Amino acid sequence: MGSDTILYREINQQPDVIERFAQMEQDPVKKLAHRMRDAGIRQVVVAARGTSDNAARYAQYLLGANNRLPVSLTTPSLFSLYQKPPLFAPDTLVLGISQSGQSPDIVSVLAEAKRQNCITAAITNSVQSPLAEQADHVVGLRAGEERSIAATKTYTAQLYAVGLLSAHLADDSDGIAILETAPDLMRQTLSMNSEVERLAERYRYVRNCVVVGRGFNYSTAFEIALKLKELTYTLAEPYSSADFLHGPVSLIEPAFPVIVVAPSGVLLPELQPFVQQLRQMDAELLCVSNDRSILDLGRTQFPFPSVPEWLSPLFAIVPGQLFALYLAAARDFDPDRPRGLQKVTETM
Repeated sequence: MGSDTILYREINQQPDVIERFAQMEQDPVKKLAHRMRDAGIRQVVVAARGTSDNAARYAQYLLGANNRLPVSLTTPSLFSLYQKPPLFAPDTLVLGISQSGQSPDIVSVLAEAKRQNCITAAITNSVQSPLAEQADHVVGLRAGEERSIAATKTYTAQLYAVGLLSAHLADDSDGIAILETAPDLMRQTLSMNSEVERLAERYRYVRNCVVVGRGFNYSTAFEIALKLKELTYTLAEPYSSADFLHGPVSLIEPAFPVIVVAPSGVLLPELQPFVQQLRQMDAELLCVSNDRSILDLGRTQFPFPSVPEWLSPLFAIVPGQLFALYLAAARDFDPDRPRGLQKVTETM
């Protein structure tokens, strides 16, 4: 059932989506980067919900690390319900990230930012949406219609957009060149994870798990957990490895499932003993990594290609998407129609 779904097709469309984005959205991204430099932008505030909120978490780390910009996530209810919006500093970019661009609370943040004379931008799959109307700069995701309720190709397009913005903002020609290779690397990631359908059968009766990531892949932990909740109705809780050791580690008992996202990079020396500790506690380890030492510690292995750590969330999420899809199918759930959800959620 998993491989004949809309969701399966959209997961496999992701390389083509980011390739199309790279070909067609360079100019809007460059213009936004130039505007940010010319205006002396010193901080970014992001408004987003759901999957897009996880892309915003990625922006926090990437724009912080590569561009030295403080990035905060806004509180939309202050704008839409309490009607007591905070004051933005004049050197702030207010960025809305949304697949549909329809949610009134996210739109209200950008509308207020415009009233306060801030520069506004939108990253969205719908360039004719209410969100786009409030934006001085619009970056279209070029993902085509996303028919499955669970967002996949729009999420990775959002990550790619943030990565490209960061690279242009830093005048990082090496980063831009690496991003040009991303479509082929994503195709490689899909090929490397061709056994996920078989692997998912082992976890058919799992009802609780945790997903752990840190740094750039803190966003990945949240997004994998969200996909497991949406599609499989599993109580999947995301943590950073640091926060997990501050209490939740007491959850671990033999065979308790822990999905760990641990790519090569700065955090690997910290994550290796963390994963080893979980193994000594007899946790059921599912390791998402491009490092062989981490993968070998896992009962279940989800590999992806060697890439710089800052770009790894674009690929680390793919086996998580596939795992959620096939776990839903193993439980005889319809991955295209998860209960209680609809494609566009408009919150106030």
